[in-house]
Amino acid sequence: MTLVLEQLLNGLQFGVMLFLLAAGLTLIFGIMGVINLAHGSLYMVGAYAAAFAAAQTGSFLLAVIAGLAAAAIVGMVMEVVVLRRLYARDHLDQVLATFALILIFNQSVTILFGRQPLFVSVPSALNGSVQLLPGLTYPVYRLAIIAVGLLVALGLYLLINRTRIGMLVRAGATHREMVRALGVDIRLLYTAVFGLGALLAGLAGLMAGPILAVQVGMGEQILIMTFVVVVIGGVGSIRGAFFGALIVGLVDTSLRAFAPGLLRHVMTGSEADALGAGLASMGIYLLMAIVLLVRPKGLFPAHV
Repeated sequence: MTLVLEQLLNGLQFGVMLFLLAAGLTLIFGIMGVINLAHGSLYMVGAYAAAFAAAQTGSFLLAVIAGLAAAAIVGMVMEVVVLRRLYARDHLDQVLATFALILIFNQSVTILFGRQPLFVSVPSALNGSVQLLPGLTYPVYRLAIIAVGLLVALGLYLLINRTRIGMLVRAGATHREMVRALGVDIRLLYTAVFGLGALLAGLAGLMAGPILAVQVGMGEQILIMTFVVVVIGGVGSIRGAFFGALIVGLVDTSLRAFAPGLLRHVMTGSEADALGAGLASMGIYLLMAIVLLVRPKGLFPAHV
């Protein structure tokens, strides 16, 4: 039971990380209609900026500020310089342009930091573990990630549904010309939304730094799973991104933790490990296929 609870917490922590990425991605696509393959590169930018600031200053707070600022600024510059010219173009043009941005970001980071991974220490204030139940201890840093993800989800809900900015965002997603006719600078709104999505990606990247190695190409590794979250939850839906991320995080973590052990009851160890690893790798894609068969537009479609 302790192992099950620990893996559920791991799945929840992974899920909120995916939510931070998926929320920005679904906002950008739902409002602007842009397929941004370079969203994972913003995740990498946030991680590298935070790792560099932490190494230079030794301050986790300054590292957080640097990671958020770098991701948001790079994202807004990307929107102004490149993506603004692609809104009226086909999705194929958007895919090709943002794929080119992935290559540019990866080579730029390689030139600046080299190919060796950077390792970030857990901040001293969040180091150590806490006992949640008898026999169950869990790292404080991972609990902090869960808390931050849930607070961001609540903040996004309030921003989108309870503020004037959120009203403009929701209106711009469906009635772009009407919002422009009312005197709203739709270009500034789009830049702000893209900056918010980039900031969330950077937040995910800087929080992942102490858990994973900060390395070139880390954004592509998680981007595919982020698209799965968006498809399962429903394109353009923050609520869908939240629940889709939690489902994907829990399913992926549970399969990787328990599938080989369960299969060992019916086959030899080496075969069980191989088959379990394969099932774990394809599990979320099978889940996506099942969801699309039942609900082709996702679990919570078309509601930002």
